[in-house]
Amino acid sequence: MIKEESERTIPVQRESMADYLSPLVRGIKPSGIRRFFDLVSMRKDIITLGVGEPDFVTPWHVREAAVYALETGKTQYTSNAGMPELREAIAHYLNDSFSVEYNPANELIVTVGGSEAIDLALRALISPGDEILIPEPCYISYSPITALSGGVAVGIETFAADNFKLRADQLQAEITPRSKVLILCYPSNPTGGIMTYEDWLPIAKVVEENDLIVISDEIYAELTYGSKHVSFASMPGMKDRTILVSGFSKAFAMTGWRMGYACGHPELIAAMLKIHQYTVMCAPIMAQYAALEALQHGLEEKDRMVESYNQRRRLVVKGFREIGLECHEPQGAFYAFPSIASTGLSSETFAQRLLEEAGVAAVPGDVFGIGGEGHIRCSYATSVTQLTEALDRIGQFVHKLKQG
Repeated sequence: MIKEESERTIPVQRESMADYLSPLVRGIKPSGIRRFFDLVSMRKDIITLGVGEPDFVTPWHVREAAVYALETGKTQYTSNAGMPELREAIAHYLNDSFSVEYNPANELIVTVGGSEAIDLALRALISPGDEILIPEPCYISYSPITALSGGVAVGIETFAADNFKLRADQLQAEITPRSKVLILCYPSNPTGGIMTYEDWLPIAKVVEENDLIVISDEIYAELTYGSKHVSFASMPGMKDRTILVSGFSKAFAMTGWRMGYACGHPELIAAMLKIHQYTVMCAPIMAQYAALEALQHGLEEKDRMVESYNQRRRLVVKGFREIGLECHEPQGAFYAFPSIASTGLSSETFAQRLLEEAGVAAVPGDVFGIGGEGHIRCSYATSVTQLTEALDRIGQFVHKLKQG
């Protein structure tokens, strides 16, 4: 039956295009890292320690594998979960390197970077109002993705005095009946903190007692110094409770290839695969062939890159301490997270002035959540020459600040 004119609903009048946007999207702040990166792009005299990207070029034989795939006409879709041979290679690599065993047929999915894997995991798990526990300072995307999925991000502050490790009592204190997921990122971006087997044991106990699911972002797993990475999924009883996320960007110098993966219980991976099917379909086939080549023939080059990062790590930590900025020793990833509290400036002000007055770009620590204020994040994934010059400039800048 056709409604009379008087009965028809009058459409809402929107004042601007922004009124058409989802409130969830409107409430999310733009990336603090990218804001500084955009500022850097406007000047040619800047040394950037801001973006977490290896300065190494993807090894030639890895690039050649992608070129050969193109030349031989491999330009089609792959299986939604990724090429079977790549999934098998990833499963073998994880078992051999970190003692976690996954069935490549139903416990592993290849994604468009580790970021998509995190997004898929959260969207598959979150119901509106679920609380997602996130140790902070942390990678900036966790809270926004949680919000977009309808969840509530709950930050758990970690401290330099603890080497930014997550403690069981800190975790337990934030758990409520709405708590559902714990996101872990060790080795840590931005702090470089790591967790040992002994550190994980009490965390695993809290996870089990409170029936939590864990998303373990292990993108920096290969980048540890002085000790071997311990995957949370390898802890007793934790494999089925954990979605392990990783990828090729950092350790294999393949950021632009956007190759990641997630591993976990078959039911969880199947749920993630459904979302993946309806959004990106599959990761690009050429990049998958490149990733396969990296796993099969690129491990020695990976190890050489890690050793180079280790040398730079020692240089940067020593440099900050000589400048007079407290800096805990990062045991993983490729970031230093020095304290700038002694200067009396906020992280935002320090980073802004450092950029404008000294020509060095670092990321203010407050963008990484609670506990980040009073610090800056500096990536040492750049050349020793650049790092040495950056430390000289930072030293002169701090000296001027303290001189008043």
